[in-house]
Amino acid sequence: MTVRHILIDDQNSLHRELPIYRTGQVGAVRLSDGEYKVYDSLEINARDYAALFHYGVIELLNALPFISESKNGLDSWDEAFLASANIEAMTGILDKSIENIAGKSPERIMLGWQDDPEPVAYWREIDPASTLDLLRNLRDFAAKATAKSYDLEFIL
Repeated sequence: MTVRHILIDDQNSLHRELPIYRTGQVGAVRLSDGEYKVYDSLEINARDYAALFHYGVIELLNALPFISESKNGLDSWDEAFLASANIEAMTGILDKSIENIAGKSPERIMLGWQDDPEPVAYWREIDPASTLDLLRNLRDFAAKATAKSYDLEFIL
């Protein structure tokens, strides 16, 4: 069986339309608001999105009591909320993740595969330096959210 290998290219519009191409966002919200309002947000690009799962950051964050409609906690293709009271614990997990990722080298990871209509493996290059920047920015974003008593909304 011949498998076609595709390295995801963020500049290729056809790649950005693939279901496996995912980005995310973290928003500062107030769960107690009568109307939904995002006070601030932090974008997660597709490369760092994949890296968060690859490095196990999302799995570690799932130790926290995220609220989601699917009841899956923090997961891809989902929206999950973290109450402001739990943001400090999240910051500790981010700090540990930063320590674990520091010193790693860029690598190519498999995002997924399909068998039909033809066998295809989807790959992405990740850069730990970029992911570390994101985690530090997320830590700072979370600190600002805590100072203003915001909750966090993760859209993955």
